[in-house]
Amino acid sequence: MNGTPAMWRASLITIFPDMFPGPLGLSLAGRALAQGAWGLETVDPREQATDRHRSVDDTPAGGGPGMVMRVDVLARAVDAAAPEGDSRPRLLMTPRGAPLTQKRVRELSAGEGVVIVCGRFEGVDDRLIAARGLEEVSVGDVVLSGGEIGALVLLDACVRLLPGVMGHPESGTEESFSAGLLEYPQYTRPQSFEGLEIPAVLTGGDHAKVARWRREQAEAATRERRPDLWARYRETGGR
Repeated sequence: MNGTPAMWRASLITIFPDMFPGPLGLSLAGRALAQGAWGLETVDPREQATDRHRSVDDTPAGGGPGMVMRVDVLARAVDAAAPEGDSRPRLLMTPRGAPLTQKRVRELSAGEGVVIVCGRFEGVDDRLIAARGLEEVSVGDVVLSGGEIGALVLLDACVRLLPGVMGHPESGTEESFSAGLLEYPQYTRPQSFEGLEIPAVLTGGDHAKVARWRREQAEAATRERRPDLWARYRETGGR
């Protein structure tokens, strides 16, 4: 043991492995992937099917439209991605899951990585959740064609927080949700654009006034746009 931390690893269980790395192969995440700051692998559950058609789904019990992903095939895929002893959290991307938060992203990025099951069709056999200890995660109150897009969102949010991925270490602390608030407005040159000016407080050189202005703007944006966050912020006293 040399004390070197293990690489943060993401394992994706998906019937569309060609969707990855996708956008994660570009920009900050892509550069970090190429440099070995994190690892990505895909497991196609069709490889775990036992029939000649490589079936991963079947008709829903009780009737109804669509198809449901089979518990036995997916369970073998989870076991292939995360064999015994792998302690990474096992996630299922689903609209009925707990909303993904920046707090949970920070927790996940501080660990060893994640195993993500990407559902398709009408979803997965519910027994898989209990049998393989899956944490259900949602990226919003919307229904997507499958879990892959949600997985990309979650991974991008986690990877950008890994050590060394972002150029400035404070970039991950002064942003939306970092203090329970939405982020304050940002500006850069030119000073004037089509009659719109950069607020004078930001160019006056008084850092205390800048900090106060930014906090006021963050509070105002949160109060107007996200009353749920604002109520929570008030309840905790900004902690």
